[in-house]
Amino acid sequence: RVLGHFEKPLFLELCKHMVFQQCQQGEDVFRPGQPDTSIYVLQEGKLELLLTEMDGKETVMKEVFPGDSVHSLLSILDVITGHQRPYRTVCARAAEDSTVLRLPVEAFSAVFEKYPESLVRVVQIIMVRLQRVTFLALHNYLGLTNELFSHDMQPLRLFPQPGHTARTSPVRHGKRGLGSADEGRDTAELMKGTGLETPAVPPPLSRCISMPVDISGIQKGPRSDFDMAYERGRISVSLQEDSSGAFGVAPHHFGVVPVIWGGSCDLRVVPHLFGVVPVTSWSSSVLVVTPQRSCSSLQDPSLLNNRVLLHHAKGGTVIARQGDQDVSLHFVLWGCLHVYQRMIDKEEDVCLFLTQPGELVGQLAVLTGEPLIFTIKANRDCTFLKISKSDFYEIMREQPSVVLSVAHTVAARMSPFVRQMDFAIDWMAVEAGRALYRQGDKSDCTYIVLNGRLRSVIQKGSGKKELVGEYGRGDLVGVVEALTRQPRATTVHAVRDTELAKLPEGTLNNIKRRYPQVVTRLIHLLSQKILGNLQQLRGPFAGSGLGMASSSEPINPTSNLSTVAVLPVCDEVPMAAFTLELQHALNAIGPTLLLTSDIIRARLGSSALESIQEYRLSGWLAQQEDIHRIVLYQTDCTLTPWTLRCIRQADCILIVGLGDQEPALGELEQMLENTAVRALKQLVLLHREDGPGPARTVEWLNMRSWCSGHLHIRCPRRVFSRRSPAKLREMYEKVFEKSADRHSDFSRLARVLTGNTIALVLGGGGAR
Repeated sequence: RVLGHFEKPLFLELCKHMVFQQCQQGEDVFRPGQPDTSIYVLQEGKLELLLTEMDGKETVMKEVFPGDSVHSLLSILDVITGHQRPYRTVCARAAEDSTVLRLPVEAFSAVFEKYPESLVRVVQIIMVRLQRVTFLALHNYLGLTNELFSHDMQPLRLFPQPGHTARTSPVRHGKRGLGSADEGRDTAELMKGTGLETPAVPPPLSRCISMPVDISGIQKGPRSDFDMAYERGRISVSLQEDSSGAFGVAPHHFGVVPVIWGGSCDLRVVPHLFGVVPVTSWSSSVLVVTPQRSCSSLQDPSLLNNRVLLHHAKGGTVIARQGDQDVSLHFVLWGCLHVYQRMIDKEEDVCLFLTQPGELVGQLAVLTGEPLIFTIKANRDCTFLKISKSDFYEIMREQPSVVLSVAHTVAARMSPFVRQMDFAIDWMAVEAGRALYRQGDKSDCTYIVLNGRLRSVIQKGSGKKELVGEYGRGDLVGVVEALTRQPRATTVHAVRDTELAKLPEGTLNNIKRRYPQVVTRLIHLLSQKILGNLQQLRGPFAGSGLGMASSSEPINPTSNLSTVAVLPVCDEVPMAAFTLELQHALNAIGPTLLLTSDIIRARLGSSALESIQEYRLSGWLAQQEDIHRIVLYQTDCTLTPWTLRCIRQADCILIVGLGDQEPALGELEQMLENTAVRALKQLVLLHREDGPGPARTVEWLNMRSWCSGHLHIRCPRRVFSRRSPAKLREMYEKVFEKSADRHSDFSRLARVLTGNTIALVLGGGGAR
């Protein structure tokens, strides 16, 4: 997953560093005490990943088969950032004679020297895996919270103790409580006489919104690794932020003070975001700080000018809330910030850790572009530096190595338990059409769908196959059999290319022994699953779930769709207008992206659809699924590489025809019939607003046995108007400024595609 990101020449350069390692049965591939500096890939044989318990007993976390890898992405990050660690409790042993490929992580260094932009992207992928795979499995499904974070961090002291001489190196915190009388006195003395006294009313924190919808989709887009990282970060624009960087507050107000980096004095030491810097002077309008080149990782300290804001928050202020999309880096100067997380299935927040002076918070969400996974609150008065997400990415664009300092602070915060799980929880991919497991197979793990789509089918005793359901992003797969240790009840295969998190049985058993409360959570998941199945059979609102979409078997195959391909029956179908109209209706439900071959080439370059760009394109498309509620793929009118890509990516394919034409099969449809496309197919017939009603529908359906359903759509006149592409975009830019008509057929189609349909059935004598 990480290595596949590199272009072929870079990948081959990494392969030069690979070495073969032969292991006899019972021999250790690596053991505790040895340097954790390599990625291992099993070529043949079988390995066992073992965990050494506190009492010295070894337990099997997972079995490794040919093609699988053994590594921790957090360990890779440690090596890249220069903080190499030995194996502590994890050991890999050959269960039989095995051949292993070993790639030293140091091989990445040469690649990053030549291509520094790849550094940001690889670190970002590691952070995304940590948040979307490890945290998703351990928190969202197993209910663990403060077990995931280390509580014995040793932050850097910002100011030396009275009586000590100032030094230009970090000073460790002594063991005294936060907010003590001494600390308050030190802070008061520092602030006295500078005009920076605490104001009576704290300034408002900025509020950010996402960037407006791009109608045309054709804009200057990512063409490099960093541009892809920039988009992955979901950079947004603040309404209140002006060109100077102040958030609607006068710079003389202590609540928000711009920070300028310069000068040459050496008075006090302030470890800042990227290294250690001495403070030279205080001013009522500007805080001036001098970076020390030998200690700071920033080569050009002026990159921080007008990008760092000094904030003071009064006790009780919520700095950022769990689920916020637009987040910033917060670096604590005085006081502390409490970090809370909402417990699963409880209206209760638990304190994860305290961000003390000299520490960062918010960096994981800034790097990944994912929503914030906790709430940040100042329980007492607190002063901190703040860098917005967009400003931080601009700093990284100028100096990519800055990402290492920030990423290391994330890795350092993780508990030893998370590091063990990082070895055990797999991030895997299943190609379209391949089986994840088959009916009757041994149940040795549970899966979580990260993106893509799976279909579950059961084979009856008569040999007849029956659709059980489909799984989309966030759904749990195989949990019932794994928990009850029964053979797989169904066969599950990938409708399209799918990414999964895999939680092995040995790992789950280890977690249950260590944290018994997980058993209660698993019983809750299992009971919801069973109750969901009962609702399917006899409930008045079958399959409605219990407030947790991933807990019950989906019975509506068109629910939880992430991607929809739109394919025309003939050239006369107004594809551009249809997809724009549908995008407008879908935007009322959630963020929607429309992609065409022209948009892809404009965003990713003219070679984006060539085979050499396969991984880059797949990664970018998967990223768009993460960011948007639904992605619309508009195919070309002929069988092109883009058309094939649309079909390959689709959860559902809409075959669009004109209802007033003679029923006929299109060329692209015939191609669909001749290929193993497993995505659901729906026939959509368009009708003019003032035209005749639907007719001869059965003739359309009889020649399309592969269609699972059909819809008739009455279209506004603008859909059938003949306009040039430029004029069409101009018209729809005005349409998008208004809310979609929820009573229109396009809004109804949008609700069908997002699983939000409601049917009203009237019965009885003469009901109207």
